[in-house]
Amino acid sequence: MIRVLLADDHAMFRSGMRAVLDTQADFECVGEAADGREAVTRAAALRPDVAVLDVRMPKLDGLAATEAIMSAPGNDTRVLVLTTYDSDEYVYRALRAGASGFLLKSLAPEELVSAMRVAARGDALIDPTVTRRLVSAFATSIEPAAAEPAELERLTSREREVLLLVADASSNAEIAAHLHVGEETVKTHVSRILAKLGLRDRVHAVVYAYRNGLVGG
Repeated sequence: MIRVLLADDHAMFRSGMRAVLDTQADFECVGEAADGREAVTRAAALRPDVAVLDVRMPKLDGLAATEAIMSAPGNDTRVLVLTTYDSDEYVYRALRAGASGFLLKSLAPEELVSAMRVAARGDALIDPTVTRRLVSAFATSIEPAAAEPAELERLTSREREVLLLVADASSNAEIAAHLHVGEETVKTHVSRILAKLGLRDRVHAVVYAYRNGLVGG
């Protein structure tokens, strides 16, 4: 069961998403919050698997709330940030704060539900309409490393190949098809890559690849 916290200052959006989640057998909406400060408090008390936070909320915006949730001791909650604005600045801040996803509210409800499943299983994503542009821009805004980092030597040749495909915004299914292996094998490779490189999730693996010159900006 995927336990979800919904945080948005629009009650109609929260009730609409709760109604959608109620139709899904694998979801439980464990709580709601009308502002960012309440979202942080409820996340700490309820420890949901996924917290869905609107960017613009009173008292504490969604990005500051994300940072507070992610920095809490023992936190296991994954955060998805929602916005009506396709803003590079929001994405940069969301990624730096530790969000597992940045999505536009214009997505269909079933796509938002799918994104929650992705976040709950430990993957990360950005709205598909902006993925490559935003991740590339975010990564290349950081000074590239002068030399290839030593920890890359810990990766096997296949893991390095998977990292490059992840950096190209390929999904597990796409990577599996490209390498002619099963999706479970790909998930294992991705998990090992994240562990060996000390990365939080897929988005940060993409940033890592760009920042260290493994792929072009």
